[in-house]
Amino acid sequence: MGGSAPRRVHQPPVETTSFVDRRDELAEGRRLLATARLVTLTGPGGVGKTRLAGRIAARVERAFPDGVRFAHLAGLQDPELVPLAAADALGLHDHSEQPPLDTLVEQLRDRRLLLVLDNCEHLLSACAELAAALLHGTTGVRVLATSRHRLALTEEHLLDVRPLPVPDPDSDLSAAATYPALALFADRAAAVAPGFELTPDNRAAVARLCRRLDGLPLAIELAAVRMRVLGVDQLVARLDDRYRLLTTGSPAVLPRHQTLRAAVDWSHELCTEAEQLVWARASVFAGSFDLEAAEAVCADGAPNRNPAPDPTPDPDTDTDPDGRAAERHGKAEGDREPEGDREPEGVHPQDVLEAVAGLVDKSVLCREGGPGTARYRLLDTLRHYGLDKLRQRPGEESAARRRQRDWAQEVAAECERRWFGPGQREIVARLRADQDNLRAALEFSLTVPGEARAGLGLAGTLWFYWHACGAPREGRYWLDRALDAHPEPTRERARALWVAGLLAGCPEDLTRGRHRAEDARALARRLGDPAEVAHAEYLLGLMALFGDDLPAALEHYEAAVARNPVDGQLPSLAVLDQVELAASLAFLGHTDRAVQVCEDAHRLCEEHGEEWVRSYVLRVLALAYAERKEWDRAEPHACDALRRKLAVHDVIGIGLTLDLLVVITAARGAHERAAVLLGGADRVWAGIDGNRFGSATYNSARKESETRVRAAVGPGLFDRAYRRGGGLGLTAIVSYALQETGRAVVPGPRRADGGPAPDPVRGDPRLASLTRREREVAELVADGLANQQIADRLVIARRTAEGHVERILGKLGFSNRSQIAAWVSARR
Repeated sequence: MGGSAPRRVHQPPVETTSFVDRRDELAEGRRLLATARLVTLTGPGGVGKTRLAGRIAARVERAFPDGVRFAHLAGLQDPELVPLAAADALGLHDHSEQPPLDTLVEQLRDRRLLLVLDNCEHLLSACAELAAALLHGTTGVRVLATSRHRLALTEEHLLDVRPLPVPDPDSDLSAAATYPALALFADRAAAVAPGFELTPDNRAAVARLCRRLDGLPLAIELAAVRMRVLGVDQLVARLDDRYRLLTTGSPAVLPRHQTLRAAVDWSHELCTEAEQLVWARASVFAGSFDLEAAEAVCADGAPNRNPAPDPTPDPDTDTDPDGRAAERHGKAEGDREPEGDREPEGVHPQDVLEAVAGLVDKSVLCREGGPGTARYRLLDTLRHYGLDKLRQRPGEESAARRRQRDWAQEVAAECERRWFGPGQREIVARLRADQDNLRAALEFSLTVPGEARAGLGLAGTLWFYWHACGAPREGRYWLDRALDAHPEPTRERARALWVAGLLAGCPEDLTRGRHRAEDARALARRLGDPAEVAHAEYLLGLMALFGDDLPAALEHYEAAVARNPVDGQLPSLAVLDQVELAASLAFLGHTDRAVQVCEDAHRLCEEHGEEWVRSYVLRVLALAYAERKEWDRAEPHACDALRRKLAVHDVIGIGLTLDLLVVITAARGAHERAAVLLGGADRVWAGIDGNRFGSATYNSARKESETRVRAAVGPGLFDRAYRRGGGLGLTAIVSYALQETGRAVVPGPRRADGGPAPDPVRGDPRLASLTRREREVAELVADGLANQQIADRLVIARRTAEGHVERILGKLGFSNRSQIAAWVSARR
């Protein structure tokens, strides 16, 4: 597991093509954000608002100490998810029962950051409410929104994003390349027709084409794809024919939305029947998707009615997807007859790859990097177009959405099966990448009659994602809706009840969590399901532990461990029974046995390559040694636990472990360092539950340490150090904790006597052994990028990226990527 948090979906969209200069808009956007706290980029679909927002945000990032975060809203349909999506983008993890907006404002009150709300037009009221709450409740938060319509707040400043300027085709075009619209067309045309460039012979035609397309970037990009088989003059002529057809001969200039529709229609007719159907079915994906998902959702298993072409094709009938045959025989795609109401043929799973490749070629699908595999995305405009086409075919939309939900169930179930094992970081990255698609699957299940049970099952299967990876509020949202929608006594309900209780992690939720667990146990017993009984009982013991009833918790977990394992029981929870038993023993002073239980559990985790549960084992092992005041033995285990917790973004675990490190550090006399850790830990807990469960068991040692540290360093130094820690984000405070004690944290070559690895921070000669490019690659590994993503970022081949990683491992003496990530985090 790596030493940095999984890469989350709160960053600007990946730019897969060059950005055409919008110097004036960039300057105006920066000027507005310098004076206004809410700026909205408005303009028609396809004009480039999202990319411009990303560029503006990048230019002003240094002005915001707490960063710039993107909340992508295009995939949301429920307005209630808007504040949750914002909180997720901001890295906040609320466990409380307060209204989400109140909690969001409270957690951001003292921060200085820029929040980008992208694609607000379909959620205007919710976005306006969010923006108003942030403007009125904080002083350092600014909002940059993109929307086809304004948010209608008095504080709002508008930046109208206009289409790209186009010169008069009959004017002097000697400086044609300075016009962004023409430069955009030339750039995209050169991608499909290598060697194309603006010349005195073609620039008037290009200007005429771009003017016909109203300077809309998306329309220009779609038209440029046809340069593979058409010249510019042919393109203009066919586009004029297209417009005359759409306007029934009217000479009036088309409004811009009709212009874009015409360009998209034309691109649609360029596609093969299989590509058209894949486009339509892929529109049910709310976010990006990979090829496996496309095959599951876009194929219908129908036999392939398009046999392989004969080796000697008939020149009068053969065409191919990109029009090369048409070009050879004097026919271009623009000459195809309209499809009309002709029924498109089905798509066999084996045909999906070819269709996806064709759609990428035609700029319908954007290809972007993902966790270990290529991913694809429909631009919002093209997704809505695809949905319109899908809805024209009775039953197609519901069938595609059901396939998408079934695919989501399979992904969730597979991730759950693999959770107690290696690759947890990759699982988290995969689920985060598919977050909008999971939401779409849940929304479908909970709004379509007869599908609620499947939705309840999906929400319950994702327990580890909601609980372990910092998404408790959203998990409770879906579970509460699903439990209301499916009250029948089923196994899915028993699972969902204890998961909902597990997510109740703060004082005002403990009673509710206990009730949920009791209801889950009663239902599981009624159904004769011993596994779900065991899961519910794990939670009941946890409630006793958090409620400071240590004897009850000890008795409960003694019995649970004695009867483990139960057929069908989740292995993570079976081992966590041992962890909570060890914690109960340690708190009650039975540290020898606590250490023994932890060592047994640790061996089991190691055998399976498990990391998340192991992080809790290590934390309790550190706790047991701390109870014995064996600080030198406690510290490395706590640090190892902290590194593993960051790898899967276990925010509660990070908070608990930082508190323990405060106790250890203070006891060792490093008082200023302990004050920094106190400030960082309090900031982490402010995003979860400022009362730390209200548990005296978990809080007493930390409070005593704070008192000792204050007295040791004095109020002035303490406040400065505390503020320093409070100013660090999640990854930064973990990196600080690991850096100060890094010699025992980073796995690497160990001495023959089993001693700790060399200090990765001070005087590490291995740094000098890395080339400049290898250092770049190491930084990207620490940021959570897979080899293909590294290759895409550095514009190198994947094999080259893999070679760099292998050489880094060899030079540093490491055996896996997680050790590289931890080493880089410590150096940071």
